[in-house]
Amino acid sequence: MRHGSGPLRPSRRGVLGAMAALTAGVPLGAPAARAATATAYVMGYFTESPNGTGSDYGLHLAVSTDSLQWTPLNQNNPVVTPTAGTGGLRDPFILRRQDGTFVVLATDLLGTDWSLQSQYIHVWDSTDLRSFTGYRRLKLHDMATHSWAPEAYWDAGRGQYGIIYSAVNSSGHNVIMVNHTTDFVTASAAQVFFDPGYDVIDGDLAVGVSGVNYLYFKKDQTLVGAKSTSLDPGSFTVFSTPVSHGGTEAPILVKSQASGAWFLWGDTYTPNGVFYAWQSTDLAAGTWAAVDQRLYTQPLNSKHATIQPITTTEYTNLVAKWGTPAWNRLKSYNYPARYVRHSNYIGRIDEYPFDPYTDSEWKLVPGLADSAGVSFQSVNHPTRHLRHYDYQLRLDVNDGTTTFAQDATFYRTAGLADTAWSSFRSYNNPDRYIRHANYVLRIDPLSTSTDKADATFSVGY
Repeated sequence: MRHGSGPLRPSRRGVLGAMAALTAGVPLGAPAARAATATAYVMGYFTESPNGTGSDYGLHLAVSTDSLQWTPLNQNNPVVTPTAGTGGLRDPFILRRQDGTFVVLATDLLGTDWSLQSQYIHVWDSTDLRSFTGYRRLKLHDMATHSWAPEAYWDAGRGQYGIIYSAVNSSGHNVIMVNHTTDFVTASAAQVFFDPGYDVIDGDLAVGVSGVNYLYFKKDQTLVGAKSTSLDPGSFTVFSTPVSHGGTEAPILVKSQASGAWFLWGDTYTPNGVFYAWQSTDLAAGTWAAVDQRLYTQPLNSKHATIQPITTTEYTNLVAKWGTPAWNRLKSYNYPARYVRHSNYIGRIDEYPFDPYTDSEWKLVPGLADSAGVSFQSVNHPTRHLRHYDYQLRLDVNDGTTTFAQDATFYRTAGLADTAWSSFRSYNNPDRYIRHANYVLRIDPLSTSTDKADATFSVGY
């Protein structure tokens, strides 16, 4: 949760992510039959944007069929919000319990007051993540410190669940603590779970991987792993090569249900609110390769997340309950950190995050000149559409003329650089496609491979 160097007096932001990560990779505590049928994933998170207009400290959910491309639910609004303590949460964590139901844990913090002391965490029960019951706060310790990024796992040897979190104990630095519980209503006395002698936050566990348990955490601005053949407090030893992309925190270990490969997600705070991912085929090796940003897209404004495998039926039921966004974002193929947005009514691609973040939200509506085509209606300026004028794209008010309708209509085609993506051909200049040049959008004829990459976009969220 902390940004910067020196003894980690964790920035709240850095600490928050670890707990959410715990269940990602292995459906910790899930019955084997449930884990075997997992074909999709759910993510829990909260949101922040640079100027705060996109910040919301409730529980948000997104779903995915591959754990890489995410669809926010409920229009990227929260599905439940705390009503006690600070009235807000950070670092949510979703665990599937032994009986197949879920428990949700979260840091009790509204905003970014890293100095706030809290001995409690938020807790909800849920049978299906469509309703949330039994809301309560669970006390974990009596220390004058915080309880950051809680995460839980099933300890079969104890026949109990463990809850890990970051707190400053008598050592004077953040360590990862553990309490044990059977019901998430009461918990045993806190113990030190992991203390390598320096500040650590955001612990995330993968339990029982070929007989080994893996704990990833934030050290300084990097993600580091430790491992143990037991879940005993004090048994983990550091072993991995650190990974980072700028200041990085909130690790999430996720095992692909399709390929068996492992992904390690990290949440950055330089810039704030961008997830990066690394991949490994062998957790025991402790080395990771960066994943191409073209392959993954996080939910808009998401922070410090948790990922849990779910079944196809659960995926379908979540979408039916909460719905998918009425808007899209368009990601650039050859600059995948950048998204199509308008700025001063000019169409361009800019690097996420930015505010107003709604500048990058579009409704892809039937083409104004031909319903077989598509037009791009601005979400935050709904009277305006993207249209070309002197071949440059700009956001103009629909004046109802035939010329405007034609300038604002495009045919969506298979991506010119990648057929799994999309390109957009002009209605009234059919030899030209939308492309970016020096990050500004225009319509041009295309000939080179660079031109075609400039004209290729992913339509997602």
